[in-house]
Amino acid sequence: MYRSALSAVTSKSRRPLRSPFFSPFRAETPIISSVSPSPGPESRLPIPSNRFSSFRDPPSRASFAPSICFPDWSPGLRRRVVSRTRGLCGGSGDRESLEYDVVIVGAGPAGLSAAIRLKQMCLERNADLSVCVLEKGPEVGAHIISGNVFEPRALDELIPQWRHEGAPIEVPVSSDMFWLLTENHSLQLPSPFDNKGNYVISLSQLVRWMAMKAEAVGVEIYPGFAASEILYDENHRVIGVATNDMGVAKDGSKRETFQRGRTRRKRKLFGHCPFCWFESILSFARYFNFYLAHYIYVEYVLGRVTLLAEGCRGSLSEKMIRAHKLREKVQGQHQTYALGIKEVWEIEEGKHKPGSVLHTVGWPLDMKTYGGSFLYHMSNRQIAIGLVIALNYRNPYLNPYDEFQKFKHHPAIKPLLMGGTVLEYGARTLNEGGFQSIPYSVVPGGAIIGCSAGFLDVPKIKGTHTAMKSGMLAGEAAFRTLVEGATMETYWDNLKRSWIWEDLKRARNYRPAFKYGLIPGLAFSALERYVFRGRLPLTLKHGKPDHEATDIASLHAPIQYPKPDGQISFDVPTSLYRAQETCHNRARILRHPQQPTKVPELVNRPLYAGPESRYCPARVYEYTPDENHGLKLHINAQNCLHCKACDIKDPRQNIKWTVPEGGGGPGYTIM
Repeated sequence: MYRSALSAVTSKSRRPLRSPFFSPFRAETPIISSVSPSPGPESRLPIPSNRFSSFRDPPSRASFAPSICFPDWSPGLRRRVVSRTRGLCGGSGDRESLEYDVVIVGAGPAGLSAAIRLKQMCLERNADLSVCVLEKGPEVGAHIISGNVFEPRALDELIPQWRHEGAPIEVPVSSDMFWLLTENHSLQLPSPFDNKGNYVISLSQLVRWMAMKAEAVGVEIYPGFAASEILYDENHRVIGVATNDMGVAKDGSKRETFQRGRTRRKRKLFGHCPFCWFESILSFARYFNFYLAHYIYVEYVLGRVTLLAEGCRGSLSEKMIRAHKLREKVQGQHQTYALGIKEVWEIEEGKHKPGSVLHTVGWPLDMKTYGGSFLYHMSNRQIAIGLVIALNYRNPYLNPYDEFQKFKHHPAIKPLLMGGTVLEYGARTLNEGGFQSIPYSVVPGGAIIGCSAGFLDVPKIKGTHTAMKSGMLAGEAAFRTLVEGATMETYWDNLKRSWIWEDLKRARNYRPAFKYGLIPGLAFSALERYVFRGRLPLTLKHGKPDHEATDIASLHAPIQYPKPDGQISFDVPTSLYRAQETCHNRARILRHPQQPTKVPELVNRPLYAGPESRYCPARVYEYTPDENHGLKLHINAQNCLHCKACDIKDPRQNIKWTVPEGGGGPGYTIM
């Protein structure tokens, strides 16, 4: 299983990392130092180096003269340069950068598929391109959460022999049911999901396996590395990303422990040295392959092509979509979202049916709130159970976490869970805008892939296979751009010719139909699936953006939720403990001049009854007494699960979710 070097060194309960793909006999690559002058104060965009002011005509690697011979500490690395820039953007001190041919932000299905496909093409065409994948989680898979009934269509194209190569895809779907729930009963309906040939999996385990495959073909993967800013040159062309700073307080101020953004490299304890190491010691080191976690402080990661694969509501992706007006370029509508809350249980042997799949609609949600539940039987007596709620719900008193806890007490669900144990808990938002909300996904020097662009197939409730396919198309386009002289617009053209576009266009009207309510939505969906088959010459539009859909509190009555019993339902602190390693996120309140700094106290609480204390499934936001006997908003940033619900649902868009310090957040293993 893939692990970061940091976790291997710091955790006493784990053995040190030893990757079978880290060859001690790889040729060493020199690290080159260079000093670039600081740009003047008039420069608004960070330009890491004059050599890379424009990648339209990239410099030849042969033009670099090595200044010092030093071992290559990272696996599979070729042609990487570490450059040092001094005082960029008016700052002080030395700042380093890593330079690659392709930089991918996010080690999820899309990012890893792009990296693997690009390196596959390098092997096929005898080309040599360096590829780097940056992951904000402490290890690959730690921030990955999904249902997940997996459609292997894209994986069949990417790694055709995956069934014989140890992929954690072992439980085929054995039954597929769809229920309409009332408070005490369930009505079975025809299943519209067509899961024949699909598998029940853990997506976090799958991406760990994919990371090993990526390393095997020479991809560099840096976990614990949060990218916080897009870098442009003077022509406004994307040239890489900036890393997040360490030691920043919740209010954005610098603590005593403040340090510039950093990443880490796996380092061998002994390496090849032309001077004084005896061959016997070197052979010993090569045989046992020892490693240390070696930190370097790097503010910039530069790439001739940058791919953003951050997942739903990616921070950099949203910045890029707004800055370049990518939705306006294709007359796209706003994106709509849902919040998924999930637990993995271990149940009694007699109740376990591997491959059984169940979806429900209806209770506990009202007839105007779109959403539903899922229950999948995995391997090893484990089940995945969850509730998905569209974030355009109106009632500000609705609490998604408590709705999920209430759902588990339904008479058709509770008996299955009795006597079982919860193993993990997590939450994440997902895209539901579909075909209407896809932005133009290419910018000069880069592209947006996977769920960052919103390729989830809503009626299938699946986005992994589309994310992987989009990553593969982007990887192919990046290769042709760097080797054959094409442009990244090739990615967009091939995307529109792919089965992703065909599937999403055929499914475009399902989600918007439910803005009229559950029963009209089900009726229209049945007509669309069984009669029109996606060929209706009409495209429905989405309703209001999710944050505008929230009604003022005076229009609704408070919802009284039952207290958790500690056996089937649980309080938030208990669930957070099961999410593991949650820490160090920097969620903070925006302070725009046109917005009062007291928006939560002056607007959200009196008008909307403080919805941030309910829509967050980790209780990051809560109102506590202040010195004037009133209430003030308190942020428990350490609780954050990186679900992004606050960034989406806040009625006045007053909350800006920011990337964590590297390695922060949840630590999922089987989600």
